[in-house]
Amino acid sequence: MRIVRYNQPVTRGVPALNRYAYTPWAGLENEIDRLFNTALSDFATPAATQFPIDLYEDKDNAYVRADLPGVNRDDIQVELVDGWLNVTAARKTKDESGESSYKLERSIRVSDTLQADKVAAAYENGVLTVTLPKREESKPRKISVAVN
Repeated sequence: MRIVRYNQPVTRGVPALNRYAYTPWAGLENEIDRLFNTALSDFATPAATQFPIDLYEDKDNAYVRADLPGVNRDDIQVELVDGWLNVTAARKTKDESGESSYKLERSIRVSDTLQADKVAAAYENGVLTVTLPKREESKPRKISVAVN
């Protein structure tokens, strides 16, 4: 017994032959191609230019924590300009062929309710922590309710 595999002819490019163009499955192949191209486009770049960050807050401060392993403290720059927190770092590596350098950048939009003059940054064990204090008027306040 011989098994014959049937392949349905592809008529995507020929509109007159494409009888199934208006089914719910018609755009599935194009959508899958788009998703794969988007997801795999980062592998085409020679070096990653962004790094992972965590954003969290408590009642007094907002925090930005960035993982920057292998980066010297002197190669990190933190700036707060026009409502954007810009973190720039350079990682230098040495191997047999010589020294190579990678530039890492990340920009985060921050709220206007922060005190720009009291921003602090600390770097310890490959983790950069930026503390952004909130203004007094933006902190949550407890309001007591009077009962008559």
